[in-house]
This record gives sequence, structure tokens and C-alpha cells, in this order.
Amino acid sequence: MNELIRAVMDKIISFNITKRKVIIAVVILIVLIWLSCSGKSSQTTGTEQATPVVVATAEEKTVPIELTSFGTVEAYSSIAIKTQVTGILNAVHFTEGQDVNEGDLLLSIDPRPSQADLKVSQANLAKDEVQLKNAEKEVARQKELLAKGFAAQGDYDTSVTVAETFRAAVGADKAAVENAMLQLEYCSIRSPVTGRIGSLLVNRGNLVKLNDISVATIKQIVPVYVSFSVPQQYLPDIQKYMSAGKLDVTVKQQKAQGLLSFVDNTVDTTTGTIRLRATFTNETKSLWPGQYVEVTVILTNEPNAIIVPSAAVQISQTGQFVYVLKPDQTVELRPVTVKRTINNHTVLEGVKAGESVVTDGQLRLVPGAKVVIKNGNQK
Repeated sequence: MNELIRAVMDKIISFNITKRKVIIAVVILIVLIWLSCSGKSSQTTGTEQATPVVVATAEEKTVPIELTSFGTVEAYSSIAIKTQVTGILNAVHFTEGQDVNEGDLLLSIDPRPSQADLKVSQANLAKDEVQLKNAEKEVARQKELLAKGFAAQGDYDTSVTVAETFRAAVGADKAAVENAMLQLEYCSIRSPVTGRIGSLLVNRGNLVKLNDISVATIKQIVPVYVSFSVPQQYLPDIQKYMSAGKLDVTVKQQKAQGLLSFVDNTVDTTTGTIRLRATFTNETKSLWPGQYVEVTVILTNEPNAIIVPSAAVQISQTGQFVYVLKPDQTVELRPVTVKRTINNHTVLEGVKAGESVVTDGQLRLVPGAKVVIKNGNQK
């Protein structure tokens, strides 16, 4: 600034008196501005500015020890509907995508060929039953004659053989009748489970063949499975807590609650994970086969755990830390050990219950910095 004033004074000497008055006025104005800025700068330097921050209170709670993974919803059972007789598909008794109950009639196949086979079997049975009765009478007559000495032993044995032959024929006929009745029953296809049926793959009027293709598929979704995998290092903990009781499993998006029901007998060597499966009642049908979901397994509950909002935890070159609010409205940098995160909160060590930690504004802080709380009431 002194150099600037000196340069201006040199200019003043080189001009006439009129111009000299104007330049003197300009110089005086520059000096006044400089003095004003210098005074404000020294005033600002001498006053410490408080940094506005948001704080929350560390709490002591009982929190769950849990594992989080991603899995897929699977049907409790999947039934491929196939025909067990050959015939024309006469009628369809369901709508694609409909919920069906166990025993509901789904499809009808032309029953006339099966009815005809049943009548033939019944006729053969009736014929052989009549012949059996006649053969049994002959056995009784030959036995009586043999006792009186009027018949040979060979005649009696022959009558017995004929009767036994017809008795066997009657047994075969009864089996044929039962089979014919079963084939007739197969002409009406009923749902074996309660579930949701998919699309119809064969239209009415087509010829369907014995055990040829799936006509439709039924997925049982009440209850339902959720399959997922966790790293193999958690297997001992899962076995430990599972032996002590049932393990709860939750699907957060659908707010569904289930139980761990299956642990695979082999670790996948390619991924180093173990496959698990949970069973959900799924009464609201919020879980759907094929759905990709986030799964949480609750192993046990940890009492007296210290939790803070996850936003309070910061990372530096030396590790994780939080800023703790001191009574004099300054902050202390406190190293912490993070255990796990639960619903936007972090379980950690290094902070006591009741202490206030900064959750917003940390980027402008240094240890010992003065702060002012923006959020009013601490949370």
C-alpha cells in the first residue's frame, strides 16, 4: 500500500495544480478504504467463529446380532400337471394365474374310451364269477361222489383245478375293473395342492397323450421358501445359535418374518459360502417365487450395546472416529471401534451412553473447535 501511495504522489508532482487537487482526493479515498479493511480484518482475526453442527445422543440398548445377505424366493412346492391318460381335452375349469385349492377340478379329458374299457372289464368279471360259482358246485358234487365211492380221485382233482382257475380269473378281472375305474378318474385332473396355477400350455380340443408334456404348473406360495447364502466363517455361529433355539429371519422390504429351516450339508468351494433356507408363512403373499430380496438372520440379542447414528462415524488415515461434544461447547476427536450397522445406526465401542456426537458438519471441524448446535434438542 505504501508503494501505491508513493507512486500516486509522484504523479501528483508531474501534473498542474488543478489535476493535483483531484489526485490528492483520490489518494485520500484509497487510504481510508485500506484503513477500514485493515480494521475489519484484525477484528475478525481476534474473534473465534463457532461452527454450526447437528448432534445426537449415544444410547445404550439391547440390539440384535444379525447377518445380512441377499436371496431368492422359492415356491414351497412346484407341481407340473401332466395327463395320465390319452384323449381329447374337453374342458378347462380354471383361469390362468388363478388361486386353486387342493382337490379343485382343473381339466376334463374325454372319458368315453375309459368308460368303455370299464364296461368291458366289468363284463369279464361278471362272466368269470358265474363260471367260478359253477366250478365250485362241481367240486362239491365230485367230493360227495368220491366219499360214496362213485367217483375217481382224478375227477375230483380236476374239478378243484377248474374252480381255482376261475377264482384266479375273477381276481384278475377285479384288478382290471379297478384299473379301468382309475383310468376313468384320470380323465378329471384335480389340483394336488393349494397354490397358484400358471399359464395353460395346451388348449381345449387338443389331443393330450399319456405323460407327454406339462399342461400347467402350480406353485405353492403359502408357505414359501427364501434361499440365500452367507460366508462360511459364520457357519459356527449359525450352528451354535440354531442349536439353542429357532433363528428368526426377516425380509425387510416386505416386512416378512420367518424361521431358518435348512442349512446345506456342503460349503460351496467356488464361492466359500454356505446355502441356507428359511420358511415364511407368507399369508399376505408379499413374497413371490423368483423375487430377489434382502434377508437378515437374527442370531441373538446383545444387551447394553452403545449405538449412535451411522452419520456420526468418520474415517481417517488412522481409523474410524467420532466428534464428541464437550461441556464447554467444543468438540473432541474420539477414536472408536465399529462392530456393525443396524438400520442406519452403528454399534460401537469408545463412546459412553449419554454423550453427544456430531452427525452433521464434521468436515469443518478440528479437535477443540467451538461449535453451536443447529438442531436444538439433541436426539
